[in-house]
Amino acid sequence: MAELSTPMRVYVAAGRFTESEPDLPELAAQIRALLAVVAADEAWRRFLPGYAPPSVREICAALEPVEMHEAAAFLAWVAAVDLVWPSHRHLPAEAAERAADRVVSLLGPETSWWTNHDAGCGAVNGLTPLFDSLLAGTDGEYFVLALQIADD
Repeated sequence: MAELSTPMRVYVAAGRFTESEPDLPELAAQIRALLAVVAADEAWRRFLPGYAPPSVREICAALEPVEMHEAAAFLAWVAAVDLVWPSHRHLPAEAAERAADRVVSLLGPETSWWTNHDAGCGAVNGLTPLFDSLLAGTDGEYFVLALQIADD
């Protein structure tokens, strides 16, 4: 996951759950923790005055499922393509695709993937007051998160 990170733009997290039989609320708690890291980052603090990450329940409500066959491409997109200026790349496409394919492969075919994007209409259920895009995956034991944040 570290290969998919870009300072001040793409934040990533990965780990193993400590809870037995974790589900979406436990994944949302990890997302909330990553949002807290962004909020504490000096680069974003001035854009997020008074921001507190949404509750676990609110995060769960903001998430939409992503089909397994779309996960690697979506992960590479979150890591590489700027939300505001799509012609700008945070990472070379090939490097992002290679790293994303590896992450998806390591988690396996039974992984559940989630995003704050509504796949049907393209709308985003923002997790911050800024532009953000999230992809989260879990195989029930491990989790991965990639969050891109941008200002206008």
